[in-house]
Amino acid sequence: MPKEFSRKLRVNTQLQQVLADVIRTELRDPRVKGITVTAADVAQDLRNARIRVSCFGTDDELKVAVQVLNRAAGRLRHAVGRVMALRYLPELKFEADIALRVGDQIGALINKVVREDDEYARQRGDEPPAAQ
Repeated sequence: MPKEFSRKLRVNTQLQQVLADVIRTELRDPRVKGITVTAADVAQDLRNARIRVSCFGTDDELKVAVQVLNRAAGRLRHAVGRVMALRYLPELKFEADIALRVGDQIGALINKVVREDDEYARQRGDEPPAAQ
């Protein structure tokens, strides 16, 4: 009978939580303030990991924060090793997670189109559709 949760999934979840804590407590660089670890994806052999991060700042601030995190990857990997009991600690590669930003942009476009449609309906003398 297969396990309900694979080892890779458990390591991904624990790595995400540990890295979020380590970044918050051990990195003092102000360029990584407010960074959120959105996902961790460990390779099947557990030797490499892609870590996705996001922040509320601008795209340039996120880019700089990712560069800082990649430079501090060795130090972060060592800190993860103190917490997680793994035979092989994965090499950490940080990437910007822009999915939230893209979602916000799409939501803003949808809201803009709805407002324009309502305005057009008013100009024609029609009653705008009721908000659902």
